Amino acid sequence: MHYKYMRIQGRELALYTNYPNGVFGIFRDFEAKNVMSGEDFQLYQEICQFFQEELPFPPMCNERQKVICFFKTEGSGELLKYMNPLLWLLERYHHPYDVIYTNFPGEIIYEDAYQIVVPIDSLHYPRTDFMDDDVFHHLSGYKDSSRESDDMSSDPAE
Repeated sequence: MHYKYMRIQGRELALYTNYPNGVFGIFRDFEAKNVMSGEDFQLYQEICQFFQEELPFPPMCNERQKVICFFKTEGSGELLKYMNPLLWLLERYHHPYDVIYTNFPGEIIYEDAYQIVVPIDSLHYPRTDFMDDDVFHHLSGYKDSSRESDDMSSDPAE
């Protein structure tokens, strides 16, 4: 089967979209938390510079609208080959990620030669399929009677 679009995402939620953080968001978090070693950080910076020079930055992303981006699988070969070192870095630092392939991402509100942008309220795949049971149960209000405590709202310092 041939897929038109691809997205690499972590399993943590992005603050402003409440959807899984995209690959560049993951690495911004790595950078903010000083996670990577010097050589790995240098590799990331070189890749990031390449994308900044080659990949248009959608205006709605700059405006922090609730959208996510997908790479086009056709015509993006040069850009996508730069993803392999990023995936290698995610593996190196044991950071879980998922690669989403789809032909039906949702309503496309921006498109250029390499990528599309979709508002999160039009996505055609469920948001909960990346969550572990504890997070899903907490967000959905589900209470599992077989557990001793399902209260995730209490302060651990208490």
